[in-house]
Amino acid sequence: MSVCYDVVVVGGGTAGAIIAARLSEDPQRSVLLLEAGPDYAGLEQLPPKIRDGYTTAADITPSDHDWRFTGRATPLAGPMLVPRGRLTGGSSAVNGQIFLRGIPEDFDAWAAAGNPRWGFEHVLPAFCRLERDLDFRTAYHGARGPIPVRRFAREAWLAPQLAFHAACLDAGFADCPDLNAPDASGVGPIPLNNLDGVRWGTNLGYLDPARHRLNLTVRPHCTAVGLVFEGQRATGVQVESGGERFVVRGGEIVLSAGAVGSPHLLLLSGIGPAAELEALGLPVRADLPGVGRNLRDHPHLYATWRPAFGYPMLPQLPRYQTCLRYASALPAGGGPAGQRNDMQILMVSYATERVDRGGDGLRPLGITLLPVLNLAAGQGTLRLAAADAAVQPDLDFDLLAAAEDRARLREALRLCVRLAGHAAFADLLGPRLAPAPDALDDDRALDAWMLREVIHTNHASGTCKMGPGSDPLAVVDDAGAVHGLRGLRVADASIMPNCVRANTNATTMMIGERMAELWREEA
Repeated sequence: MSVCYDVVVVGGGTAGAIIAARLSEDPQRSVLLLEAGPDYAGLEQLPPKIRDGYTTAADITPSDHDWRFTGRATPLAGPMLVPRGRLTGGSSAVNGQIFLRGIPEDFDAWAAAGNPRWGFEHVLPAFCRLERDLDFRTAYHGARGPIPVRRFAREAWLAPQLAFHAACLDAGFADCPDLNAPDASGVGPIPLNNLDGVRWGTNLGYLDPARHRLNLTVRPHCTAVGLVFEGQRATGVQVESGGERFVVRGGEIVLSAGAVGSPHLLLLSGIGPAAELEALGLPVRADLPGVGRNLRDHPHLYATWRPAFGYPMLPQLPRYQTCLRYASALPAGGGPAGQRNDMQILMVSYATERVDRGGDGLRPLGITLLPVLNLAAGQGTLRLAAADAAVQPDLDFDLLAAAEDRARLREALRLCVRLAGHAAFADLLGPRLAPAPDALDDDRALDAWMLREVIHTNHASGTCKMGPGSDPLAVVDDAGAVHGLRGLRVADASIMPNCVRANTNATTMMIGERMAELWREEA
């Protein structure tokens, strides 16, 4: 079977759904969107666990719409789940809906690293195009975009959220009503892409309004297993669906399969570190050492208390409503101390833990302050485990390998304990469950505990790094084109040179918007 489209997009997720919708706005361009998971057309078809954000804590990453990847956090930790959405909308359809943007310094650093079209002044219009902010009307917010963004009003904050806000203010942090303002820092309500209880991902926001177009075809249950080339030009995708394998042809192939899926498909197709490909018997199409390297995420830990007697632990209540973004007093990300928003603390009203780190079961744990390392120095690696698309790649996040990362998380955990000692928490918190007192007060003991307990924050990125050809780890240029090949682009969280100082949901959507804009300009 051989069908030719102008553009074939592999992955209908956070960025891929946007790219397919935007490129199909030109009626002369035929677009095929391939998605490995199911496709739910319209709000009415969405299963409740996908549609209803914040209804059940266990449904944030539902296993029946997930790739079920596992990885390693540190050499001392056990297996770690790496949830990735497997349906149209991708991880935007199953995540916690936190819609924090990266800060201007993040994107200006991308530009300074050889990606001149990705400075903050270039990406801000894309952020504005994608959002419909229901709380703020300013030059740096969108008012008519496909993704609604709102915050919980103060009168709707749960008691732990109110206590956290008061404790942060008394500790000297600024009140920050709009955490997505370009100069934002401090404590305030979290922006969420959740409208009237509905998780509003890119399937609802972008694909559904475009489904009527005759030049847009959405094919679910189609798993890409390899790329097809003529010489050094990509001409098609090998796809498995319904027990059959076939090739679909395209004038341009766009990988939007995510920070795990996109490098995995490149490696399976002979694009990556030559020695590793040859060791698995794969012919080398392009020797690109950066494919799968530079695996970035945000390490996080927890400080948890049992609720005081009588305080309800109700999973149907919102878990996240407020957070603190602040600058650590310690060096960050290989740079100096005092870098804005290199740290983040989430107030979690109802925390859960997995019965085992690689399993499905969740159980109530307590009220938690969740420190997140927003600007980590460390980075991990994605490698092929086998020359077989059915075998997930090896995911080694190597969190907290850098001494400066451990130092900042120690500082953050101790800050969490100080904040929890505020009078506003007196009637809410019972005994502290973690970290234990004997660990908290000793750096070596706390490091050992952190290396056992740290996990990623579901913000995998950087595995197909964007950069100039002079960068030995760069995989794509600043228009997403794979170095040394033709007709092949990548556009998703994998192209981030470094993980932004925020949850990656909004920035990955921006990447879809910005790439589509650049490609339209080229055309």
